[in-house]
Amino acid sequence: MPLPDSALILRKNCFLSERMGKTMKGFVRKNTGLLFALPWLLGFVLFKAYPFLTSFYYSFTDYNLMRGITETGIMNYTEIFGDRDMMKAFGVTFKYAFMTVPLKLVFALFIAYILNYNLRGIRWFRTAYYIPSILGGSVAVSVLWKAIFQRNGILNNFLLVFGIEGPSWLGSENWALFVICLLRVWQFGSAMVIFLAALKGVPTDLYEAASIDGASKRTMFFRITVPLITPVIFYNLVTQLCTAFQEFNGPFVITQGGPNGATTLISLLVYNQAFKKFNMGMASAQAWLLFLVVGILSGIAFVSQKKWVYYSDEEGR
Repeated sequence: MPLPDSALILRKNCFLSERMGKTMKGFVRKNTGLLFALPWLLGFVLFKAYPFLTSFYYSFTDYNLMRGITETGIMNYTEIFGDRDMMKAFGVTFKYAFMTVPLKLVFALFIAYILNYNLRGIRWFRTAYYIPSILGGSVAVSVLWKAIFQRNGILNNFLLVFGIEGPSWLGSENWALFVICLLRVWQFGSAMVIFLAALKGVPTDLYEAASIDGASKRTMFFRITVPLITPVIFYNLVTQLCTAFQEFNGPFVITQGGPNGATTLISLLVYNQAFKKFNMGMASAQAWLLFLVVGILSGIAFVSQKKWVYYSDEEGR
């Protein structure tokens, strides 16, 4: 007896829904990783890739939030190289980066080397030295730093106890950048932790063999420790260099770029163009020029690593 039309339609719908369910299950099973990564991918496209690409387009325009967009070609870039304030900001940024990065790496490695010993309360000291790295980037610490180094601040009042009249730390072109650099060097905790992990990975039998041969602590440090942790030194160098060129909170909160532009980094100049003058086109061009500089310096670091970074899994170099 043939089935009625309604039963045939119902049976066909059940078959299609069952087949569709199996297809969906197969798709989910094959793309589980992609589905889990989808929130991050959407966030990356919306908040990273799209602004990155659009800023490149805006760098070739006279994009003002009040007037709209007018294409100008490379005029923004030609104006940058003819702008004395921009060239001075580049000089200050280079000076800031090349002061803070070496000092921070040396200090972080020194503290990590000390904390590598099994001393009483060593865990407490490791935590205490890492805390500035967590707090240092906050606005509150920058405000505290400003209170310490003001003309009548905490540091100068402390020096007066010993009869020493401190300088105008934030009002002097010679000292203001030093104060900003000191804040960044004080945040050595993240680099220190990475160095400490690298020091833990150095084989102890190498030290024992060197000690039997009569090598001093200094010789073992420079002939064993440093060569074996050069990959970590290289990693910290590149990351800290990129971070230094993007520094903003310190000079913005403490000195507002003064005095006389002595602490005006490129990031602060980009902020002023974008959110004070509303000139997004020029700000985008400045940001892309900064990106190009950081990329060139990182490229130089990657090329130079062949001569000083030791990788034990690549035939000794």
